[in-house]
Amino acid sequence: MYAEVRASGEGEPAWFRWVSQRDELFRTHPQTPLDDPGSFNGLPYFDYDPSWRTVARFQPEEPAPWGEFERIGTLDFEVKGVEATLPVFWLDAYGGGLFLPFGDQTNGRSTYGGGRYLLDTVKGADLGHEGDNVTLDFNYAYHPSCVHSDRWACPLAPVDSRLDLEVTAGERLS
Repeated sequence: MYAEVRASGEGEPAWFRWVSQRDELFRTHPQTPLDDPGSFNGLPYFDYDPSWRTVARFQPEEPAPWGEFERIGTLDFEVKGVEATLPVFWLDAYGGGLFLPFGDQTNGRSTYGGGRYLLDTVKGADLGHEGDNVTLDFNYAYHPSCVHSDRWACPLAPVDSRLDLEVTAGERLS
């Protein structure tokens, strides 16, 4: 899915491709988090907004365990005029790769109270990196599977993964 999204270029067309692929997975995948995929009509999202795309600088740290993950550093960035830092994690199990959970001021109102994910191995939108710079696009933020079914348990965004702004991008509650 990553390669196809990256190959679609930047902006709204690539995002629409990602949204449609996620909806198709929710409809057809044997491990869908939906209890009734037959009645599924698509996930709700905020409107696409290119100003939620930014480049973050990775700052490595000595790895520290966090559940099934290891905290490996932070991502420093500016978005919507706000400077921010989020811890970034590594997952060896499952599909492996970076994991970036976050919370923001929409949690509990227009998004899930426990936060959303931006990077999560095979589910997220890995838009690439160049050296220590990692592309982040909050239009690709999505809820963990536990939002859609009690059959799933999900890691929630840690306290230091909260942004002091409303991220009105990505998946939202209906």
